[in-house]
Amino acid sequence: MEFEDALEDIASKLADYGDSLTTEEATKNAIIMPFISRVFGYDVFNPKEVMPEFTADIGTKKGEKIDYAILHDSDVQMLIECKKAGEELKLNNASQLFRYFHVSNARIGVLTNGCVWQFFTDLDHPNKMDERPFLVLDLRNIDAYALPELKKLTKDAFDLESVLTAAEELKYVSSIKRVIGGLFEDPSEDFVRLLVTQVYDGSLTAKMREFFTPVVRKAIKQFTNDSVNARLKTALQDQAPAVAAAAPVDDAQVTVPEKRTDGVDTTVEELEGFQIVRAIVASEINWDRVVSRDTKSYFGVLVDDTNRKQICRLHFNHAQKYLGLLDENKNETRIPISEVGDIYNHADVLRDAARRFA
Repeated sequence: MEFEDALEDIASKLADYGDSLTTEEATKNAIIMPFISRVFGYDVFNPKEVMPEFTADIGTKKGEKIDYAILHDSDVQMLIECKKAGEELKLNNASQLFRYFHVSNARIGVLTNGCVWQFFTDLDHPNKMDERPFLVLDLRNIDAYALPELKKLTKDAFDLESVLTAAEELKYVSSIKRVIGGLFEDPSEDFVRLLVTQVYDGSLTAKMREFFTPVVRKAIKQFTNDSVNARLKTALQDQAPAVAAAAPVDDAQVTVPEKRTDGVDTTVEELEGFQIVRAIVASEINWDRVVSRDTKSYFGVLVDDTNRKQICRLHFNHAQKYLGLLDENKNETRIPISEVGDIYNHADVLRDAARRFA
């Protein structure tokens, strides 16, 4: 199974029965060992590749064990410390990982609860594991930018030096992205002050901070929507002139998605893809008949809000995106795409599908 397919499959299993993984052993068996085997490509039953319960005496600490040591060319290269699914990952609960990293030849330390995988090295001080990971993989929301570096740690493509060379930039890029995401979701007082002082000359009193905080949050939301809309309009003008006069795009149609309580999370990319499909098929069918329906498995684009009239499906929940095209018998063919704009490459098939329901 290909690297990306293995990641997607394990992520789907985590979604299916992650709630039942109430112990560390269950998490290891169901998620972590399959990850080591199928994503990293190591034989978990070969102690020359994967050594479980790896032991090394450290000073007065005798018989302590790390969950897994990954060996490459007979040398220990990665140490993996495991927690049960759902458990918060805190470095003060991973003391063995710190100590073993210091005395072993390993240059990569991994802390995981099966869902989140944190990768550490020794950027700050030689032979001492950093307190911040240089790479974080969340199987619930896989960051495509992390995959090329993750692939360098697989058995077949192992390239430790390349990973370490890129680690410092990765560390700060990923950290800054998380900070930006947090600021956009819940603007801090300092962030509000930074933005407001650029547009407001008065004193930022407590009352004015209370006024401006929701204003900043609203501005961020509208800015995100405007960015999506601008990208859509550019795509329509440059790539699909035949549908340039299609459905208007406004804030009511493309909004920053909010978390739902049923486990279905609609993403901006799914909404962007929906608008592209809607624009493409507008030449064949009235645009306001084309609607969306998001599910745990896929994001559907439908006619007249009925599953019997599906134009296509967007499979955007994992690193590899797919456009699902359906024939007259509703048999689906998944086409891999690298970005949302690639939907335009299949405009003719989408228009054919829409004509069936015109």
